[in-house]
Amino acid sequence: NENCRFGGGKKMIGSLNGVVLERTTESTVLLEVSGLGYLVHVTPRTLGELEPTSKAFLYVHHHVREDAQTLYGFLDRDERKCFEVLIATHGVGPTMAMAILATHSPRALVDIVAGSDLAALTLVSGVGKKTAERLLIELKNRLHLNILESVTNLGGSSTVGDVRDALAGLGYSAEEIRDVLREMSVTNDSELMLREALNLLGARRA
Repeated sequence: NENCRFGGGKKMIGSLNGVVLERTTESTVLLEVSGLGYLVHVTPRTLGELEPTSKAFLYVHHHVREDAQTLYGFLDRDERKCFEVLIATHGVGPTMAMAILATHSPRALVDIVAGSDLAALTLVSGVGKKTAERLLIELKNRLHLNILESVTNLGGSSTVGDVRDALAGLGYSAEEIRDVLREMSVTNDSELMLREALNLLGARRA
């Protein structure tokens, strides 16, 4: 396992590489690493990828409180990064953050926030309209801090916003626009992205 040192000389777990011993319906997995069993909380989507007796590598967020230490595991860095941005947001604890990631992938969440998709956020268990409205505001303010390393250009959402507005002006529905943007690579070239989006949308309607 890979440990990262934090302040005070304490060792914090940054990743785990071992064998899956068992998984539970509560979305936790028991991962054995060098003879030690680590109980790690994961999303249902991740849980489905972790077959008992199989080898697994997880990026880990080691959450420490006065009364408990909890491990949250993710299949890639982007998901862990997104989790950490969420729990740093006012009113969002690890449980809600995991519920959000269980409903929406990191890429989808960035798109939802960029598009102020309130309805999509309220699909998350425990997130009502008021909470969703607050999350949209707070997370938008955090997008420029690079929620996801792989989609840095969504920071100000200008490129994506330009493409979204152009597609809406051409008569495409919010659902069509949201779905096609999730499939695309984000660049700084609005014209190139718009052309790609139109090609994808045209193929779907053909």
